[in-house]
Amino acid sequence: MQAIFGIIFHSIGGFSAGSFYMPFDKVKGWAWESYWIVGGLFSWIIVPPLAAWLTVPDFMEIISSSSMSIIYLTFFMGVLWGIGGLTYGLGIRYLGMSLGSSVVLGFTAAFGALVPSIYYNLYPAVGKVSFTDMINSTGGRLVLLGVLLCLTGIAVSGKAGMMKERELSEEQKRKSIKDFSLVKGLIIAIISGILSAFFNYGIEAGKPLANAAVAAGFNPLYQNNVSFVVILWGGFATNFIWTTFLSLKNRTHKDFLNKTTSLFNNYMFAAIAGTIWFLQFFFYGMGESKLGNGASSWILHMSTIILTANFWGFYRKEWKETSAKTKWTIASGIVIIILSVFIVGIGNFKETLPLVHSFTGNQFQWCH
Repeated sequence: MQAIFGIIFHSIGGFSAGSFYMPFDKVKGWAWESYWIVGGLFSWIIVPPLAAWLTVPDFMEIISSSSMSIIYLTFFMGVLWGIGGLTYGLGIRYLGMSLGSSVVLGFTAAFGALVPSIYYNLYPAVGKVSFTDMINSTGGRLVLLGVLLCLTGIAVSGKAGMMKERELSEEQKRKSIKDFSLVKGLIIAIISGILSAFFNYGIEAGKPLANAAVAAGFNPLYQNNVSFVVILWGGFATNFIWTTFLSLKNRTHKDFLNKTTSLFNNYMFAAIAGTIWFLQFFFYGMGESKLGNGASSWILHMSTIILTANFWGFYRKEWKETSAKTKWTIASGIVIIILSVFIVGIGNFKETLPLVHSFTGNQFQWCH
């Protein structure tokens, strides 16, 4: 029964992560920076404390009584992740749901799998898995194979994007993706894929906050909701600074009171998008409490995100006017990335690399 609930929670979280951008399509007459920050207010400032209050009512007391060094470090990890989240939104803006999500998630997976082990190769620590340990173990070699396969899938997906750009006119490309730009989108997606992994470091930095919630007698199912509040403060800071800069630069700050647009609908759909985005964190934390922070959690969440995002990409007809060859190419890239997810998950599941779970289980899914 625990496993069934874990699967349900992870599936809901993955579906939320893969779907959050869809309500933004209903926002009309606003610049990207306008609807992004309104959605972000709900993602990072309004909904997380509400969720924490409903599940861990004393969350602010736990935060205020914790060491400032813990708060600062957790916040800073959120700032770095916030850049990844910001660029994820831009990646989808320029590449679309299908190609944008596949590239970002793929790079997050590859980066998240390798960096911790390389770090511990340079700075050994007791009980931590180094890159050398990975090479010398069956599970580690499977992880490296999965990373290589993941990068291959990204390359195939990128190839599909280039084929699409050659085949379609500017007008055709903008029918489904109004700001389509392959080169700009790929650069941004790579940056997003790398920095998005920092959400996991925020969870690790904020672990004392989660532990304090459990020690205070609150349900362990919701312990991470306390850490999420601080991490998402950091994410909000990054996004607020950048969108404010864009609003002043582009003079789009007038959007928020522009009565020539449907203000109610714009605020409502941006709020829905932001709330859906937060739900990925909420349900992942619940699923992880049932299945553990290992291969099963990661596979379920990542696979659901990739499949959901690409479903919406095809629903939005992002590949409609491309050739059959291009459609097969993007489909192949998606399949390869999903296969790489399973291979890395199997590698992490091997007893020879039990500690890799602590890195991969959370890192890969926090890509937006």
